Amino acid sequence: MKLPNLNIGGLSAQIPIVQGGMAVRISTGRLAGAVAACGAVGVIGASGLAFDELTREIRLARELSGGMGLLGINIMFAAREFLGIVQTAVAEKIDLIFTGAGFSRDIFKIGRENNVPIVPIVSTGRLAAIAEKFGAAAVVVESGEAGGHLGTDRPLSDILPEVVQTVKIPIIAGGGIYDGAGMAEVFKMGASAAQIATRFVLTDECNAAPEYKHRYQTAKEEDIVLITSPVGMPGRAIKTAFVEKILKKQAPKPVGCDFCLKSCSLEYCIIKALINSQQGDIENGIVFSGANVAKIKDRSIKPARKIIEELVKEAEEANA
Repeated sequence: MKLPNLNIGGLSAQIPIVQGGMAVRISTGRLAGAVAACGAVGVIGASGLAFDELTREIRLARELSGGMGLLGINIMFAAREFLGIVQTAVAEKIDLIFTGAGFSRDIFKIGRENNVPIVPIVSTGRLAAIAEKFGAAAVVVESGEAGGHLGTDRPLSDILPEVVQTVKIPIIAGGGIYDGAGMAEVFKMGASAAQIATRFVLTDECNAAPEYKHRYQTAKEEDIVLITSPVGMPGRAIKTAFVEKILKKQAPKPVGCDFCLKSCSLEYCIIKALINSQQGDIENGIVFSGANVAKIKDRSIKPARKIIEELVKEAEEANA
């Protein structure tokens, strides 16, 4: 069975896969452009990027996409520069804006005025209904199996049916999906697309250092843990020396602060930890990951196009 197109706010992607936006500098223009070039939705993780850096990444992604697929950014509402990031992306005529880690009402006005579909990340039917009321073009239903910052501990199998019964806009299911069989399952439950992030770390185009990718390749189920975050939300990560310190409440306090978040517990500097790991110093950093990284059968590094081809083939076979 051929997979359906994903239609959002008058835009269409041939392949109903949304590559999750991973910060800081894990999913940049190179990965987003490669995914879009396949006809799917490529997403730049915009949190932690300077405005001019984001501009360059969007332009690179657009060049690499060859006019195929769709391009989006993912930005945390908790980021202090949230509005500036949104305005920068709008100025570059980004196709879609995904937003999570808090809820912004103002962003829907910006979306309407600039004809940019807004896609909030939600974890309950109630929040999905509110997003639809304010003008969301679609919602991402992100469950407790996701990587990074989490808005819930509920499984996707619990949340997705609730949202399907609540809203009429397209629903993108995310959290723990790592193969085509998982995609087929959420389509059967009423999702219009699947959001997948963890699988795309294991690509040539992902901007993470080799050490970061290698930690994905060697991770065992018992290595995947929940940590506290200064953002005020729990986060899912793979054990590193720094993560062990967080779990033991022994992580070093920030030395200096550039106020990257609207509100921060100052338990430790999360942006420094994320930058460290992205650059290869994983023992002094945080490696965010979805719950099912250890279940990926083939954890070799390959082109994003190959990953998408495998996912589509598996999903179509599961739907046969």
